[in-house]
Amino acid sequence: MTDASVVESDTSASRFLAELAHQRRASPHTLTAYRHDLALLQAGVGERPLAELQSHDLRRQAMRLHGQGLAARSLARTLSAWRSFYRWLARRGQLAVDPCVGLRAPKRPRALPKALGIDQTVALLATPGDDPLAVRDRAMFELFYSSGLRLAELAALDVPGGLDLAGGAVTVTGKRAKTRSVPVGAKAIAALTAWLEQRVAMAAAGEAALFVSRRGPRLSPRAIELRLAHWAKRSGLGLHVHPHMLRHSFASHVLQSSGDLRAVQEMLGHASISTTQIYTHLDFQHLAKVYDAAHPRAKKK
Repeated sequence: MTDASVVESDTSASRFLAELAHQRRASPHTLTAYRHDLALLQAGVGERPLAELQSHDLRRQAMRLHGQGLAARSLARTLSAWRSFYRWLARRGQLAVDPCVGLRAPKRPRALPKALGIDQTVALLATPGDDPLAVRDRAMFELFYSSGLRLAELAALDVPGGLDLAGGAVTVTGKRAKTRSVPVGAKAIAALTAWLEQRVAMAAAGEAALFVSRRGPRLSPRAIELRLAHWAKRSGLGLHVHPHMLRHSFASHVLQSSGDLRAVQEMLGHASISTTQIYTHLDFQHLAKVYDAAHPRAKKK
């Protein structure tokens, strides 16, 4: 059975997912993840209604998944989905006791996001090429790095949409339908201006997308990922570069230069400052390298 068929057999789970989709405007990716996580629970308890499960049932299922080799990060996400579901049931008076109280995932080390160095970023964006596809790609990647956009935000941009080259800003709609405006730097403005001149001949009739494929329709997120990987290979960096790495690089480099964590939080569109604080660790790593290279008492003899 598929995740959808398993969850659809439980009425409460179906209603929960429907509310996520229509009232909370959860993204398709989030809905798919929640549906999968609830299906894991349903598969473990058979035909028992999820609303009737108790704390020991959930602990047993968490231990089962952990024993099957589910990574700590994935298990934590799964438990988070379960907690959201049971809190939803509790708010509707369908539970006397929340069975997720006290349910904990195994602790896991917090991995730092991978970011390019400034020289690496410059090398990537300097990849040569003046054909229409190269002009388009350079505009995409300059905008990624200039404004710290998410992949979905960049792929969804329209013309004129939220792009204001005269004002040096771009307005995007991010997670949970939150809108924010972010500055666009001079290099990105120049690259976007060059692309808009080329886009006229490439875009399909009536296509609103800012970035389009050679055949004319909107460029998909997957296609953008592949183009960035191609650029990284051509640049000779010797490593795989994905779109989120440019977002991490933007955050890390702005923080290194300004030290303004709140400003970085606003530009990234993070709901919580704690999410942004991960970049302070990246910044410390940079400072530690500078210290090791420059301080006379840090150098090994």
